[in-house]
Amino acid sequence: MNEIEIKFTLQERDLIIDHTFTGPDLTKRLQIAEIKGKYLIVKYSTYDLDELIGFIAAEANHTEDKKIGKKLDRLFGGIRQERK
Repeated sequence: MNEIEIKFTLQERDLIIDHTFTGPDLTKRLQIAEIKGKYLIVKYSTYDLDELIGFIAAEANHTEDKKIGKKLDRLFGGIRQERK
C-alpha cells in the first residue's frame, strides 16, 4: 500500500485533534509522529488521508467559530496541495 508523507505543524495537529471528529485511528499517528525541524512527518495511505481531509473539511464548513473555520480551510487546502 502506498503511503503519502504529510507535514504538519504542532498547531495544525492540535487543530485536528481538538476541533474535528477525526477518530483515534487517524489522530494517533499525529500524536506519535516523527518531528523534523518544526514539522511532524506523518504517513497516511491515500484512503486514510482522504478520510482525514473529509473530517477537516466537514468541520471547516460547520463550525460556528469563524476563526477556527478559516484555520481548518487553510489546513484543508495545504494538505490537498501537498498531496499532489
